[in-house]
Amino acid sequence: MKKLERYFPALSWLKGYSRADLQTDTVASFIATILLIPQSMGYALLAGLPAVTGLYAGIIPSILYAFFGTSRTLAVGPVAVTSMMTATILMPFALPGSEQYAAIAMMLAFLSGVFLILMSLLKMGFLSNLLSHPVISGFISASAILIAVGQFKHLIGVQAHGNNLIELTQSMMRHIQDINLPTVLLSTISILSLILLKRYLTPILSKLGLSEHYAQMLGKAGPVIVVVATTSSVAVFSLDTLGIKIVGDISTSLPSIPFQQFTIDAMIDLLPGAFLISIVGFVGSVSVAQSFAAKRKQDINPNQELVGLGLANLGAAFSASFPVTGGFSRSVVNVSAGAKTPMTGILTGLLMLVTLLFFTPLFYYLPTAVLACSIIISILQLIEFNNLLRLYRFSKQEALGLLATFFVVLFVGMETGIIVGVSLSLLFFLWHTSHPHIAVVGRLPGTEHFRNVKRFDVETDPEVITIRIDENLFFANARVLEDYVLTLVSQHKDMKHLILMCNAVNMIDASALDSLETIDDRLKSAGVMLHFSEIKGPVMDKLKESSLVSNLSGQIFLTQHQAMKTLTKQQAEI
Repeated sequence: MKKLERYFPALSWLKGYSRADLQTDTVASFIATILLIPQSMGYALLAGLPAVTGLYAGIIPSILYAFFGTSRTLAVGPVAVTSMMTATILMPFALPGSEQYAAIAMMLAFLSGVFLILMSLLKMGFLSNLLSHPVISGFISASAILIAVGQFKHLIGVQAHGNNLIELTQSMMRHIQDINLPTVLLSTISILSLILLKRYLTPILSKLGLSEHYAQMLGKAGPVIVVVATTSSVAVFSLDTLGIKIVGDISTSLPSIPFQQFTIDAMIDLLPGAFLISIVGFVGSVSVAQSFAAKRKQDINPNQELVGLGLANLGAAFSASFPVTGGFSRSVVNVSAGAKTPMTGILTGLLMLVTLLFFTPLFYYLPTAVLACSIIISILQLIEFNNLLRLYRFSKQEALGLLATFFVVLFVGMETGIIVGVSLSLLFFLWHTSHPHIAVVGRLPGTEHFRNVKRFDVETDPEVITIRIDENLFFANARVLEDYVLTLVSQHKDMKHLILMCNAVNMIDASALDSLETIDDRLKSAGVMLHFSEIKGPVMDKLKESSLVSNLSGQIFLTQHQAMKTLTKQQAEI
């Protein structure tokens, strides 16, 4: 059963599922569905697809993740960043809104699902560590600005396209004469209403006697209130005749899949974008899942998350939608609504299906400008400028990575920005590991502990010198250790023994092994014996397979205290 639960995580919560849980999750899913419908439709427009596609993306993917994901609270569906990335990736291939564009979006979701499943089979959940927090912060902040600027065209009623801030701005400026004043007025009223409702609706509900929990939960319904009010106003007063763009007819039939357009050549062209959107979606999803899991003292399995998200994206592809992932705002809605188990995701998906089949005519007069306003208000909270100053004081390198990612995403593009961010993170990591901290250490008086001679008042012996390297030994830093030892020998003429303290070394590669053999040979010629202390078991296993141990001029000691005791005694006897 344990093994079965590992591959089908739903069993772990289904076996103890009660009627009370079902009642709670049903209420939560009903509230979540009402709140997520306008958001999902808005993200579909952000991806360059018809609004109804957002409903498609919230049905099968949500249900599949509930069965195969390991998070009890993560809500999977269309989110802002992946929607924007979808538009960025697809624009070179087809015109937004066309049938070809929709088919390519399905292919992108399919490839993303395949990538995620393959990563799971290869146990590549560790890839989530490649994107450091500063890089993610810079990427999300810049993406939020791009999304907000990209949605501005809906607020003023013009057409505009672009992959970065410059292209978007220039495109909007070229159509500035097409601004629709009724749309601008509606957008202004909607934004002000959203801001006021977000700030004051919860306190008002509390004063009306609602409990804090329900007041906070219903306080998130501001976008729903604005959607209902504006849709009703457009329908009653025929405001669409004034040039205000509306969602229009939404098909109540289930979507068809254009398999004939799934060509090998098109898929090959989409591979780089699919890989990037998979990594970004996975990292963001796992981060959200882990943050909620920590609060509930639950566990997340990154490799199984790859399976859950992979199947969700395959489900998105075969339900005529676009790439999906776990979103923070969607999950917050779930948690606020009182969701206890992933059953909420299943019920939300089913309610989305019911909405699609029976209630889509209600959205006919929904203004696209209102959906854009809702996206802008929700996305701006992702911008984190205050992180930069704190990060700069702690690590200038990581602050540089954040800034580089931010500006490249903003002025070049999202794909290039994430590549630059990851590349800089890896470059800084290699720089750090190739400049390891190496210290001469001595014994703290009256103890068996050894510390840096520059930081502590320690006991030393001029004939027995100990150095401690605080890093793994590999090709990038092997020569650094070699040069350090040779310099040390030239500075300590009385040295007869050199001990390399390896308590911080977890790995040694072939290049480092060659350097250690070179160090031993050169120390021999200088009349100095090389010794090792506190070598960890896995490292010792590797050394035993080499010729270094058998040809070593000195000894290998279990502890540094034993090494000093033995060698200083030998010196005293001499």
